[in-house]
Amino acid sequence: MSEIEKKTFSRPVLPETPEPAEATGTAETPGPPTSPASPAPARASTQATQAPQATPFPQATATAPESLRAKIRTLGPSMTRSMHAVAEAVAADPAGCSQLTVTALAARSGTSEATVVRTARLLGYPGYRDLRLALAAIAARQESGAAPAVTADIAVDDPIADVVAKLAHEERQTLADTAAGLDHAQLAAAVTALASARRIDIYGVGASALVAQDLAQKLLRIGLIAHAHSDPHLAITNAVLLSPGDAAVAITHSGSTGDVVEPLRHAFERGAATIAITGRPGGPVVHYADLVLATSAARETELRPAAMSSRTSQLFVVDCLFVGIAQRTYETAAPALAASYEALAPRHRASVPRAPSSASGEAQRRTPRPGTPSRPQH
Repeated sequence: MSEIEKKTFSRPVLPETPEPAEATGTAETPGPPTSPASPAPARASTQATQAPQATPFPQATATAPESLRAKIRTLGPSMTRSMHAVAEAVAADPAGCSQLTVTALAARSGTSEATVVRTARLLGYPGYRDLRLALAAIAARQESGAAPAVTADIAVDDPIADVVAKLAHEERQTLADTAAGLDHAQLAAAVTALASARRIDIYGVGASALVAQDLAQKLLRIGLIAHAHSDPHLAITNAVLLSPGDAAVAITHSGSTGDVVEPLRHAFERGAATIAITGRPGGPVVHYADLVLATSAARETELRPAAMSSRTSQLFVVDCLFVGIAQRTYETAAPALAASYEALAPRHRASVPRAPSSASGEAQRRTPRPGTPSRPQH
């Protein structure tokens, strides 16, 4: 039995520690539903026979101060309305909030002390005191003279140079947010699971299907058996054939795409190691994921939906997985990469077209197409 079969899988959960009594204030108002109608089913009987002392996958670690903003952007949609009010207050004025007591912040955000504590824990901090320290660190960096952020709103009449500058800024911010919020323990466990898997299924539809195909192609080039499924029927029929020792990866920005969640559920029930790459760690997909790799998307705008901007962070996570797996399997990955490169090399050498022999052909070749900028003469 492989090492991956011996593990007991458990989805990371927030610590269940006592909270302060609910103070007078706005009660919790449920936000949009983010979990499935029914609880996640138990593993197949093959999982029930595992030893109880087996080592589980590592739990999520506390967030570093520099990743606070990334966490707020990523987790915002999965918070209740009152928790979102606390997060917005913290993001809008980190310096001011770092000076507030839990009671004062509850009053400023119109919520309660318990809500403030729950928000701090959701962001990855053991308590409100740790959140205040992180806010103070952010405030100190702001006072150091860092350049102001560039707005990402792209108008229909923006010059192309402005579009390039704004998109470049958003892409950099997205990558920085994803790197700051990525749980290294979860990532390392995902690398281990994929590197030792007999077979890897990858699920993604729409824009995420392109990312799924990219991951499958990378893994195939280092000798692993990996297949990307964008057709939900094929995804499910393949998922039900998985077993312990196999692995499945679901890629969904929303975390609630049924055509991705459903095959992952089947893979989960059959004992395969399951991994979710999602921008909504509170979405239904995580109920069937042993490991969750959170992504961060650029702020959604009218001309650039989140589903489009999410690809940047998803591809970054895919690259992290691929490099980690290549490191673990270097003895077989390096020769496989070399062989595939050598096999494809001739196809990257396009033949040079022959120059026209007639004068008319030469004149036709030199005549630019209508609307094409003329080339500078040398």
